[in-house]
Amino acid sequence: MDRRTLIVSGLVSLGAPALVGIAGARAQPVPGAPPSAGATPTTADNTYGEDEIVHNVSDFLGVTAESAGGAVEKLFAKNGRPTAYIAGEEGSGAFVIGARYGRGLMYMKNHQPMEVFWQGPSAGWDFGGNASRVFTLCYGLEVPERIFQRFPGVEGSAYLVGGLGVNYQRADEITLAPIRAGVGLRLGANVGYLSYSRKRHKIPF
Repeated sequence: MDRRTLIVSGLVSLGAPALVGIAGARAQPVPGAPPSAGATPTTADNTYGEDEIVHNVSDFLGVTAESAGGAVEKLFAKNGRPTAYIAGEEGSGAFVIGARYGRGLMYMKNHQPMEVFWQGPSAGWDFGGNASRVFTLCYGLEVPERIFQRFPGVEGSAYLVGGLGVNYQRADEITLAPIRAGVGLRLGANVGYLSYSRKRHKIPF
């Protein structure tokens, strides 16, 4: 083997590790760079932020940003970021035994808005009636179709003109937190459930 062959062989041997190092460096993600097209979305990508919800609640319910922010702040502090929300309207009435009916659109990231109906009975020391706009935050709801079930809840309400109230409904590790801005007169507390469905049902059970 002549001198030229030895020099070439030596250069190849020395250069191989450097080439491997360069290839490895190129394979590393660049800090701050956007994720690739095949990357799995993070949790934040599929949820709604507090400022966005405050703005939407204020616009939809027709209340001040301060009023909306007070209710939303408590919900975020206790439950975190919602995965969906329902904006709709409902009517209810009770004289010990009551009923509630509603209709709205459910919004979820990466999904088209979906129409949702709800209805349910209630019982308790509860008198009067009210019509409300409702903005419901949904937690733990990853698949839109899982909304179609019964959600039990305990509600203490004192609706006066322009009242704003929040209560919780839970089922199968999904929590719903309706924020209501109502018009009417409703005083009392009740126990019941709401059944969410694709179509309106006249019978609340």
